[in-house]
Amino acid sequence: MEGTRLILHAPGAPGLRWFGLGPTWKPSRGLYKLQRLLNQHAFWAQGRSIKELRRMLRGSAAVASLWQGKRLVGFARATSDGIYRAVLWDVVIPEDLQGKGLGRLLVEALMSSPQLRDVERIYLMTTNGAGFYKQLGFQEVAGQRLMRRDN
Repeated sequence: MEGTRLILHAPGAPGLRWFGLGPTWKPSRGLYKLQRLLNQHAFWAQGRSIKELRRMLRGSAAVASLWQGKRLVGFARATSDGIYRAVLWDVVIPEDLQGKGLGRLLVEALMSSPQLRDVERIYLMTTNGAGFYKQLGFQEVAGQRLMRRDN
C-alpha cells in the first residue's frame, strides 16, 4: 500500500522497546502507539501495560511494524529457537485497513527474517483468521489440540 513503511526490527525490538522509535528512527511514542493498536484492534491483547509490552518485545525473535506517516497501522511478532520451531503472535491490522495486503506484508516479512527463514515449522493460533493464513500457506493441523495452562 502506497505511503506505508515496513520496519523489520532487530531481535527484541530495542529501538521500539526503549526509545519508542517509529518509521523515521526518531522517538515517536511508538510503544504507546503499539499499546493503543492492541487495545483497539486485538481483543486478545487488551490491557497490556507498557512494562509488559517491553518484556514481550524483549522475548520476541522477530518483530515487524507498519507505519503510515506517524500512525502505527500494523504489528506482528514471533518467538523461535531459530532452527526447529517458531510461533507467530499478535498479527494486528486495524479493521478499516484489512484486505489491502498489509497483513500479508507483515507475515511475509517475519517469515523471511533471518530469525525465521530457516525454521523447520512455524505455528500460529487464530480465532477468526484461518482463511487469511491459509492464503499464506498455513494449514489446519488434524489430530493436534491446543492446550493451555493459566498462571
